[in-house]
Amino acid sequence: MADFGRESLSKGCSVTRERILDTAIGLFSTKGYLGTTTREIARQAGVAEVTLFRHFSSKEKLLEAVISHYSAIPGLKSFLPRALEMPYEEALVGMANLFLDVLIQIKDWIRIMHGELQRSPDKLLTIYHSFLDQLFDVFASYFREQQKRGVVRDFDPDLGARLFHSMFYCFFNMEELLGRKQYRPTDRARAVREFVGIFVKGTAP
Repeated sequence: MADFGRESLSKGCSVTRERILDTAIGLFSTKGYLGTTTREIARQAGVAEVTLFRHFSSKEKLLEAVISHYSAIPGLKSFLPRALEMPYEEALVGMANLFLDVLIQIKDWIRIMHGELQRSPDKLLTIYHSFLDQLFDVFASYFREQQKRGVVRDFDPDLGARLFHSMFYCFFNMEELLGRKQYRPTDRARAVREFVGIFVKGTAP
């Protein structure tokens, strides 16, 4: 009975945490991180503000959790074992599409965050670049393993990760945030294949 009680409590805490995260990203996507208060998040999530702080010790920690939870990192980490068993080019296409799918899902928040990074870099840059480092590490770990297997040539996997990220983030930024797809749309599947093909040729043994 005691174990059942602890399990129920754990599930309840997990549900509350998810509700807070869902509410936070919704508000961050419409009002921005700087324009949203923890009191407002708690109220819309249906919890007391003190409950929010039991799960996240500060607003900054809540932002870190939101970025970690809704970014491409969890999906990419789950995909990596399968990617290592796929042909190199197909694995990169899969990673690129997964990354783009997540960016499109949270594009409203990304658009607002770009502006906030310019206005208050001291409050956001450390968190933002910490997240980017984690994302680069996921890509770099894949390239390191492929180098060990002799699939790709010797190159700096950290810089390779930044290049791979930049190709597809630039595509997302141009198409989704700057609205190029409304003016002169680019076929995404073709673009992904072309970008990956160029990258593969540059990293082949």
